[in-house]
Amino acid sequence: MRLAQPQLLWALALLVPLALLGARRGPIAAVLYPSAELLRRAARAVRPARSGRLRTALRLAALALLVVALARPQLGLGAADVEASGIDVVLALDVSGSMRALDFKLGDRQASRLDVVKSVVSDFIAGRPSDRLALVAFAGRPYLVSPLTLDHDWLVQNLERVKIGLVEDGTAIGSGIAASVNRLRDQAAKSKVVVLLTDGVNNAGKISPITAAEAARALGVKVYAIAAGTRGEAPMPVTDRLGRERIVMAPVEVDEDTLRKVADATGGKFYRATDSDSLKQIYAEIDRLEKTSATMKRFEDYRELFPWPVAAALVLIAAEVLAGEARWRRLP
Repeated sequence: MRLAQPQLLWALALLVPLALLGARRGPIAAVLYPSAELLRRAARAVRPARSGRLRTALRLAALALLVVALARPQLGLGAADVEASGIDVVLALDVSGSMRALDFKLGDRQASRLDVVKSVVSDFIAGRPSDRLALVAFAGRPYLVSPLTLDHDWLVQNLERVKIGLVEDGTAIGSGIAASVNRLRDQAAKSKVVVLLTDGVNNAGKISPITAAEAARALGVKVYAIAAGTRGEAPMPVTDRLGRERIVMAPVEVDEDTLRKVADATGGKFYRATDSDSLKQIYAEIDRLEKTSATMKRFEDYRELFPWPVAAALVLIAAEVLAGEARWRRLP
């Protein structure tokens, strides 16, 4: 059993001065009339002191029950043991212009690197329901897409809104790592991980990837670095001056050496994804590597009990009204 809003119980303290105020005033008068003769006659049929004390007690008890109802008492209907990983993961995604390259596939059709990455990352998120996940995107500079959250449906919705061109173009790998590490800096998770995916060479930002990796290591953050894309050339959509789009073969380059150093410096691992299948396998392997579990007990469902104190309060209010209108009724 629990209270959904226990802070409201502080309102019970307000009843104490009300009770003391009523005690200082004395019992509630049962008869108000200027004639002493009529007062003597009425005294045989009324009990002013008892009436006042009883009605005050009923009123205060009803108010106390209403405060308890506002605190929303709940009864747990069942408990279940669940596995919680205790891992915080930041997904850092490159959204520079080169992520438009059409060298990956979704199903049987050619798709941009970014579209395939978003699909694979969505599956990765779905496979880690007990982790807090965050999402950082970067091109010429990084920006936060989602802070650490357990609301993975909301996270995926934000992932779907990620697109190329939201910030200036470029590939700020070092700044992307630094922004991701910053999201984990003050967290107390058992394991803190950055999964970095890029398809280029660091050419923007004020922080080098190696400097960012050293900061990650100092803060106990592990970086898994993924270099995505084919080697040599890749089909790239371009738009000419007349607004027509066509596909050209463009040279591509990924700084594998720097990414490998980043991963090694932080205790992570470097991967190379040249197609959709290898990208899926990489995220699946990272998923297997970063698993630590702890069993905890939580209640799965609760039943609201506030109607009971509300009903009891109504009964007491009715009793207070009857006490004033029936046997100890005031004279007109």
